[in-house]
Amino acid sequence: MRILITGGTGFVGRPLCRRLAEAGHELLVVSRDPANARDLLPADTAVADSVMAFVESQPEAIINLAGEPIADKRWTDEQKRRLVDSRVDITRALVNLCGQLAEAGAAPKVMISGSAMGYYGDQGDTRVSEDTPPNDEFAHRLCEQWEREAQAAEAHGVRVVRVRTGLVLEKNGGTLAKMLTPFKLGLGGPFGSGRQFMPWIHRDDMVALLEFLLEREDLSGPFNASAPHPVTNAEFTDTLAKHLHRPAFMAVPSFVLKAGLGEMANLLLTGADMRPERLQEAGFSFAYPTLDQALTAILSR
Repeated sequence: MRILITGGTGFVGRPLCRRLAEAGHELLVVSRDPANARDLLPADTAVADSVMAFVESQPEAIINLAGEPIADKRWTDEQKRRLVDSRVDITRALVNLCGQLAEAGAAPKVMISGSAMGYYGDQGDTRVSEDTPPNDEFAHRLCEQWEREAQAAEAHGVRVVRVRTGLVLEKNGGTLAKMLTPFKLGLGGPFGSGRQFMPWIHRDDMVALLEFLLEREDLSGPFNASAPHPVTNAEFTDTLAKHLHRPAFMAVPSFVLKAGLGEMANLLLTGADMRPERLQEAGFSFAYPTLDQALTAILSR
């Protein structure tokens, strides 16, 4: 297929593009820096700086992974608007593209659009499936707006899949990369009480499930993209420390995180026991279902 991808040079986007190219798909990537993107992506990838540049290419599928990193800056009102706009604007442009293509009788078959575990907000110990009602807070409102924009593509006859992603693990990026240095120095430890859940997924499984959802024409709606065995922050900390053969007793109190990060501290102090129920019901098989398996694979390389 001809697949239009946003966020193609990102932490998940790059290995996804590589995998799709190896599978024989034609890639159309939207990037704010086309020259740099061409250096990072498979050789035959077409790159442009806007969605509408690909109208004539008539993509048959869309994978939307774009969005400013949620934890890079303190959540001022301006940063909150930037986080929302970076997701909503590109998604709206993709839906407009679907509309134009539909008028020409060439609507994409599917749009897989990113979302995040933040959709559910703080869920405490509640076991969370795709049907669990969300807790209303900024992270939920951000994801809800993002998903609502994507769903509008259904009006153009496009199958829409919304992927609510947990923490994606690999050592060259994401949350784990930030944790490795302090943990290797013996300075790791839980955040706050450590009882908050951390839904996670190995990056290889993340790429595999996106390809799975791309190919399964019978699947639409929300999917939790996380391993079937989530852990608490304390369990994550303990498992990582054991793999690195280091202690992990440097707990960071809640008040310190709140003082330093403000509202953004909620990302570290709250969570959801999120389960990939719909993916498993559809027959998706995780290569790394447990954190121990994932960290063994990641840290042995």
